Amino acid sequence: MHFPTEGDIIRLTLEVDDFGNITPTAQFEGNVVVGETIQIPDLYETHNVTAEANLDMAGMLIQPADAIYEPLKRGQSATFFWSIRPQETGIYRGTVWLHLNFEEKSTGEQSRIAVSAQIVEIEAVDFFGLSVNLARTSGVIGAVVGGVIGFPFIEDIIKFLFKRRKKR
Repeated sequence: MHFPTEGDIIRLTLEVDDFGNITPTAQFEGNVVVGETIQIPDLYETHNVTAEANLDMAGMLIQPADAIYEPLKRGQSATFFWSIRPQETGIYRGTVWLHLNFEEKSTGEQSRIAVSAQIVEIEAVDFFGLSVNLARTSGVIGAVVGGVIGFPFIEDIIKFLFKRRKKR
């Protein structure tokens, strides 16, 4: 994937069909990437199946930073969300890891297999020639200055609104 971004959401959905097969779908800023269907044996009767996903990308603030776990059930989907924010402009490369964890219901024995490692590339661009951090800081300063300038007029606005309300 190659997208301009300032701070966005990456969504990974695992569609589980009636046979237990899994199809991963990644979405980012309107772009959709559908992965190959992963066929696993029908273990849902004998095992608890949990999907584990992790986004690994250096230089990017990622929330949540750790692995995310979602139970998988036959015929139901699981969705993972990450909020990302670059520290600077540039191209960021990373990997979305997907593991399946199996716990045997009768014995509690656990196993884990790596299912997918998708390479992700995201380009963070500047905003009107400003760096990402400078644009973000300017936005915060603008909001504070706007609030301070508008503060003396708050009393007039409130009086105006109450006068209109009383007339009705």
